[in-house]
Formats: sequence, C-alpha cells, structure tokens
Amino acid sequence: MSLAVVLFAVSLYVGTLGVGFLPPVGPFLDPANGIWSVARSTEVPEQATVSIASLGKSVKVVYDRRAVPHIFASSIDDAMRALGYVVARDRLVQLETQTRATAGRLSEWGGEDALRLDRSQRSLGLAWSAEEEYAALDDESLEMRLIQAYAEGVNAWIDGMRQADVPFEYRFLGKMPARWEPVHSIYLIKRMSYTLTYSTQDRWRRQVEALVGEEATAALFPINNPIQEPIQPNGFGAPRFDYEPLPAADVPRLRRTGDAIAGVLGPAEETSLGSNNWAVSPSRSASGNALLAGDPHLDLTMPSIWYEVHIVVPGELDVYGVTIPGVPSIVIGFNRDVAWSLTNTGADVLDYYREAVDDAEQPTQYSVDREWRPLEHRVEEFFGPDGELLAVDTVYRTHRGPLVRTGDEYLSMRWTTLDDSGATAALFDASRAKSVREYLGNTESYFAPAQNFIVADREGNIAIRSTGRYPIRPNDGRGTEILSGGTSQNEWQGFWPVDRYPFSLNPDQGFLASANQQPLDPTVDDGYLGVNWTSPWRAMRINELLRSDSQVTSDDMRRYQTDPGNAKADLFVPAFLEAAASVLAREPNERLEQAAQLLGDWDRRYTRENERAVLFEAAMAELTRNTWDELEMPRGARRVATPTASILAQLLIFPDNAWWDNLATGSVTETRDEILAASLASALESTQQEYGLPEDGGWRWDVIRQSNIRHILGLRALSVLDIPIQGGPGNLNPSSGGGSHGASWRMVVELGPEIAAWTTYPGGQSGNPASRWYDNRIQQWAAGELDEVLFPRDVTELGEDSVLGVLTLTAGSG
Repeated sequence: MSLAVVLFAVSLYVGTLGVGFLPPVGPFLDPANGIWSVARSTEVPEQATVSIASLGKSVKVVYDRRAVPHIFASSIDDAMRALGYVVARDRLVQLETQTRATAGRLSEWGGEDALRLDRSQRSLGLAWSAEEEYAALDDESLEMRLIQAYAEGVNAWIDGMRQADVPFEYRFLGKMPARWEPVHSIYLIKRMSYTLTYSTQDRWRRQVEALVGEEATAALFPINNPIQEPIQPNGFGAPRFDYEPLPAADVPRLRRTGDAIAGVLGPAEETSLGSNNWAVSPSRSASGNALLAGDPHLDLTMPSIWYEVHIVVPGELDVYGVTIPGVPSIVIGFNRDVAWSLTNTGADVLDYYREAVDDAEQPTQYSVDREWRPLEHRVEEFFGPDGELLAVDTVYRTHRGPLVRTGDEYLSMRWTTLDDSGATAALFDASRAKSVREYLGNTESYFAPAQNFIVADREGNIAIRSTGRYPIRPNDGRGTEILSGGTSQNEWQGFWPVDRYPFSLNPDQGFLASANQQPLDPTVDDGYLGVNWTSPWRAMRINELLRSDSQVTSDDMRRYQTDPGNAKADLFVPAFLEAAASVLAREPNERLEQAAQLLGDWDRRYTRENERAVLFEAAMAELTRNTWDELEMPRGARRVATPTASILAQLLIFPDNAWWDNLATGSVTETRDEILAASLASALESTQQEYGLPEDGGWRWDVIRQSNIRHILGLRALSVLDIPIQGGPGNLNPSSGGGSHGASWRMVVELGPEIAAWTTYPGGQSGNPASRWYDNRIQQWAAGELDEVLFPRDVTELGEDSVLGVLTLTAGSG
C-alpha cells in the first residue's frame, strides 16, 4: 500500500470511529514529522544495531525474504525481549488497540461513540480478573518471566522510537503510544477467551421457551447434534444421523406471549464460520510421514491477528509459527519434532445465576442459603480523548462473577474465562515438546479458552484432545437454564479430569479432524459439554476427503483447505429437487420448474466462477424463514433465535411434521414438499431481482460473495475489500455475507526426517500501511496458495539471497 493511499485515508477517516475531532493540521502535515514521514520506517532494517538495557546478551534477528524475523538468542528471557521488540516495531497500534478493547478504554481514543463498548467490556470483569491473576503470580514463575521480558522488549521499542517511527494511526488520533505492562499479556488471553467462549445462550433460550414451550425448545436447540461426526472417532466410519420427529410448538403459549419477549436475542442465522485442523498418519500418507494442517477462522483484520516468527534458543527452544501480538509464545506452529494447531471447542463454560440483592438501585449484598454476603464492587471511570470524564459506573461481583442488571432482575456469571487460564505457560511449554505424548502432557494445565489441540510428531504419532476446563454441574449436569443463586447447591462441583477429555491417539482410521463439531458421540459419553452445536458440514467434508484417499500428500493437504465441496449442499439440493418434482407433478409452475432446472445444473461446488450457489443460498434463506416462522417475535420480523441447518436436515425426514406448516396461511396446512418448493421458487424471484437473469453473468459467486479485511480501527482506505475467494457457508473455506471472518492463518506441515512446512495468512507482517509488507500476502491467500517456509537451525543456514535484513540487539545502557 502506497503513501498516496495513506493520505487518501485522511479524507475518509473522519467519523469512521466517531473520534469526533481532527488533529491539528499543522503538525499533522509537518514535512519532517507529520504524515509525510510515515513511510520512513516501513521496511525491515538492512543492517541495524540497537542497544537494550534489559538484555542479558546480544540477540540476532534475521528477517527472511518474507519479512519473517528469525530470533537467535542465548536465553529464553532474551528471546522474549526480542519478540516483544520486533512485534512492537511492526504491530504497535494493534498491541495497544487490543489492550484498550479488553480494558474498556477505547473511548479515550474514540469518545462517546466507543463508550457503549467500553462499558460492556468492563461490566464483564475481564481486566479486573486479569489484574487479580497477575497479582497472584509468583515472581519466579515461568509465566511472570515470560510476560515481564516481553513487556521489556515492547517498551524498549517505544522508548527508542524516533518521531518518524510513530505509526500513522497515532499521528491521526493526536496520541502517543502507551507503555506496555506485563499484565496486558493476560488481558489478551482474556480477550481471546471472551471472543471464543462468551455466550448469552442461557438467556435467549428463555425467550424461545416463552414462544414455543420447553419441549420444543429442547428439540430445536438440542444437547446433541442430530448429525454425529464427532472429533473423537466413534468407529462408525461415516456420519450417523440420529433423526427423531420434532415436537410441535406450544401454540397456546405462542398466543399469550404478547410483549413478554425483550432484551437479548439469539442467533438470527447459523454461523457458517469456524476453524479446521486435521492430521494424517504415515499409513495414509504418500510419503510415509505424518501430515498436519490447520486453519483457524477468526476476524479478518489489517493487520492480521497473527504474526509469523521463528525463535531459537540453543538447547532450549527452536519453534516456528504464529504468535498473537501480545502473547509471549508461539500459539500455532511446529518445532524440530512436533507440529500442532487449534480449533475452538465451543463448549458451554458460562452459567448465569439469578441473584437476590438487598437494594435494586444500589445493591450492597446478595443472598445465598438465606445469608447475606457483601458484594464486591469497583468504580469504573471512562474518559474521552481530551481527558474529560464521560461516565462513571459501579461494577459489582458475587463470588461467582460479575453481576449485571437485566430488566427487573440481577444475573451473575460463572465463567471459566475469569479464572486463571494457565494459557501463557502451557503454550510456551507445548512449543518445547519433542513428541505427541510430551505435547499432551505439557498442555494439561491449559484451561481457557477450551481448544481442540491437534498434534503430530516425526515418529508418526497423531493425536487430538479437546483441552480446557469443563464444569461439572449439579442436578442434571446441564448448563441450559438460568439457575437460582440463592442456594449453594447450584454451584459448580468441579471440573472434568483430563482423562475424560475428548481424545484420540493413533486411531485405526489413520486420520483425525476437528471443525468445531460436537467433540463426543453421546453414545460413547453422554456427559454435558455444550448445546446447540455447529452443524458438522465442514467436519463431514474433510472426513470424506480423508477417508477417500490413502495416499495423501502435502499438496493435497493444502488443496483441501480451499476445497469447494459442500456437505450441506449435497444433502439439501436433492431435497429441493425432489420436492419440486413432487409439486410439479400435481400442477404446473413455470417459475418453480425454471428454478429446479437451474439448481439441478449445479455441481454443488463453491468455485469462484459457479453461477448457482447464489440460488441455493437464497433457497436456504427462504426455507429457514418459511420453516421457523413460529420463532418470530410478536409483531416483529426478527426471530428470537434460529435453529441450525442440522435441525432443518432432521426435519426433512418427516414430511408432515407440524413445523412445516406456515402459521400465516391460516387454515391451509403446508407439508415439507410445499415449503421446499415454495422456498425454491421464491429464491429464484429474489435472486433475479437482485442479480439479474442467470445468463447475464451477475450470478457468478466471485461477484456476489467476497472477503473483506478491515483495518483494525475501521479505516476504509486502509482496508482490503471485495476479495473473491473459493468457498462459502459450510465449506472448509467458509465465507459469510459480510466476508469479515475466515481463514486467518493456513499451515501445512510434513513431519519427515526434516520438517517441511507451508504457511500464509491474509495480510502482511507490517502494520504500517505504507509498507510493502502490509498486504503483500492477500492475493496469495485468496488463491489458496502457501509459501514454503525457511526453518534454519542457526544464522549461517540462511543464505544471502534469503535475507532481507539483520537487526542486532545488544545489551547496554539503552
């Protein structure tokens, strides 16, 4: 991205975040230190030496041809100082933005428009719990050493910055970087856990129950997915369909609900996003080596959520992969013996409790077992860009967690995110493992956010474990209801032992895969881990690919990551076509006949050039709307919540089920085929209205669905938008309508005598928009292509043609 584009951003930025002010024009345009100097520190240093007082010994940082720093240090502490330094050099704005988002301090940049977000974050107690976790750390612990050394590195960059090094975003905001505190690394872990585990499901289930009754709610949002393709292999060798008729809605309850539904609403549609990882045993790989692939799907941002790096400490550490800026460790990657990746488990690790307080307006106590306990409280002040006080809140907390007022009641949260996570030290220890078994042992202390760790080693072992802290709940053991906080009998009773976690080591099938599906088959273990699981379309597709090939190559692994096949389309397209044929056999319908012909032409693959996926997606949207009309809010079009497509698939088996009937048609009772056919015909009409006739070229998938990678602060001109990709909802490479989520990192590793690996992510190493390393990987990522990485044991293994620059960090007076 050029400096001209950066300047163009100025004209578009004002009001983007609601900052509400423009920096002084004179300083901003000053030729020496203003916007014009933003390009002066955009590239990696060709040869540079910097003195850092906290270093024990010199550290060599060699930037390779992809701008990836290879850090060669003589101690772990110095390696972390160097990591903090190079991350800050490339991603300083990102470091501070993430910290402010967690701490609820974005209003100090964005003013009133950021205040609502800040108040919400502080009410959850993320920063509060992080500060307590930090205060409880042993000064000599590994975690304290890591986060302190990392902070020293970040601050060494901040302290040594020239005016020309101050990132563009600070100049525009009229701010200077804040210092990085060790606790901020814990903030970031809390933020990750918030992103991956925060849920209001218990609260919106009450709204669904108010509409359709408890029995119907339990069936529409079930404990177990009706399509079983679990993470822990169950020995079936194919998906199992546990279909039962859905109980009808409680119609009298529907009629008397009135205006009772308000507040939190559930998902308007099923998320089509998530993460994938899989591993293949030597017995099923063409090379006879274990293979591993991972692509976590997260927010797509500029700069990327990930930063690629290689860290070497002779005799202690030699690890390559990606870190999240702020985390003093490689999160996903490989060393000389082991490779690993993560997907989100999606377990239910948050419960709400209804609390009785002594005063509804200014509570000081809450009741448990008929005894009053004092509420903890903390006064939170919110400031604006000029230091003005915007608001003051009092945040309350019970022994369970944060207390919030919802309507006329107070709810407290018990949430594993607010416990000590164990993440920093566990991730670091994992990166030093020399075998699958050692990796599994080193991650036993990891608690939150719960993740599916997949791992493979050079000995040919592969394993997967859903690692995290899973609550043992009282009564029926399920976490689907809001509990009474007035009795201690409703407290969590502990956590699952590690040996009960969903797990598999070297299964007979010769491969393992996770894609956010339900981890355990309930016929194997019916313990409660969660509810309303994501439809397993991606899991079904990757398992289908792996089952059908006993000679998998590393090229295949890379190709699978953007495979255009779609298990959802394979299931629903025949249902639409059969329903259309049934209805057309009774009476002619020109629109339905044309829609069926067009859909029947599709090969059910989400390629860029296909011109039928748009019709299928429109038909699925119409089918969802027509089927779940009972879940619409009284006198409103918005659904209280929407069941997953797995539940729709279950409903297909029962053509006369009451849920097919559309309440709006009064005395007419619709059946499955009538709803499917009507949905398909309506989809053709709406698609033609929006995109024109199918033969005019407007139906091409790459014209309709793209990825959008937005700047972390929302600056449109510094975003990369409308990127055509291969993939769609339910694909291994998913895309949503907004395109703002997707594969944030792709990695394939072959664990032969020497490790070979291929990687990419959507963005670039630098957060500086004037740098050639800002967005240089995006087109490669969009094409599904990966680079082979350089993995040198020492500085001498990087030839001159592979080196962009060398940064030497020396111990000194600073």
